[in-house]
Amino acid sequence: MSKKKFRHLSLFSGCGGMDIGINGNFKVIGNFVGSKKKWVKIPKTKFDTVFANDIKESSRIFWEQNLKYTNLVFKHESIVDLVKKHKKGINIFPKNIDLVTGGFPCQDFSVSGWRKGFDSHKSHLNTTNIKNKNETRGKLYLWMKEVIKITKPKFFIAENVKGLSNLKKVYEIIKNDFKSTGKGYKVFSKEIFAPDFGIPQSRRRIFFIGVSNEFLKKNNIDLKEENLFPEKEFSDIDTLFNKYLKYPISKSCFVDLKEPTEEKKDLSQISYSKAKFFPKLQGNIEIKENGFAPTIRSEHHGNIEFRYLKKTNGGKNKIDKGKIQRRLTVRECARIQTFPDNMEFVIKNGKNSISASSGYKLVGDAVPPLLSYKIIKKIEKILSKYP
Repeated sequence: MSKKKFRHLSLFSGCGGMDIGINGNFKVIGNFVGSKKKWVKIPKTKFDTVFANDIKESSRIFWEQNLKYTNLVFKHESIVDLVKKHKKGINIFPKNIDLVTGGFPCQDFSVSGWRKGFDSHKSHLNTTNIKNKNETRGKLYLWMKEVIKITKPKFFIAENVKGLSNLKKVYEIIKNDFKSTGKGYKVFSKEIFAPDFGIPQSRRRIFFIGVSNEFLKKNNIDLKEENLFPEKEFSDIDTLFNKYLKYPISKSCFVDLKEPTEEKKDLSQISYSKAKFFPKLQGNIEIKENGFAPTIRSEHHGNIEFRYLKKTNGGKNKIDKGKIQRRLTVRECARIQTFPDNMEFVIKNGKNSISASSGYKLVGDAVPPLLSYKIIKKIEKILSKYP
């Protein structure tokens, strides 16, 4: 096995959920990995993130505050503008990249969005001022393809919402476009259900994993889906001979957390949406402590589900002394997404501040780090054997 380190380039980086998992070296709640310990340290991988980008100001602030990786370059620019600069001869992207990742914007493919697909009403800068039909938010995967063509990684991972697979024509076009990148990639795709891998929320996402044809030919290997995607680890089957672990429940996310009224330091736990209770509207239900948490989404900043509801509003979770009817905090959402507690999502620092609303959006947009870690360990194994 090779001891070589692998270089990772991140696109549409958000708050680095994918990247934290790819780098490893973070803590998760023990129940998420089948341990009886309160917390378990995920080991460091062989990957180092050397480049990241995002157009959101909150992402820039988050990376500067939380993700100070060695040799990292963070570009607070649109991927479209970065590719254009590269084509003009400006040195933008680092060399010798082994892996490119990106959760290209999903609003136009989501069942909770406008479902415009390629015909997005937003530009690559997230404005309504569209100057080029190939620079819309719905076609930003093409610019990820351009970066893959430029950097020639052995592998790439692209992530998007489950709703993409329901747009069958769009799904096949994207997959075929990725296949024809540069000298070609063999592309695998799969819908992943987060609880199967220890993430206690009803999250379903599509992952594309591409492998360079040159890499496959050079090493004379024939990779299959099972070589690239992790095997299911958890289930709801509760029998003596079940090979799977029991799905973790949402209540396990809240171990050792103080109530927002009692917390003095962690702004992410102090902060929560004060939106009023409106029965029968989205987000106006109480989280099920003994089941899955809801899928944490980027548009959840106002109508995030309730941690506690009064009994008169349909609440079932026990409200002890000192607890009030309230929605999930930003920290609780981050816990549900498997982010470690040392990541700050609400920051008060003058111009370099992140509001609670922006914090919710960052958390909801992200790939759960633990899920990313489970996926990257499969790719790390291949790269270690065939560097």
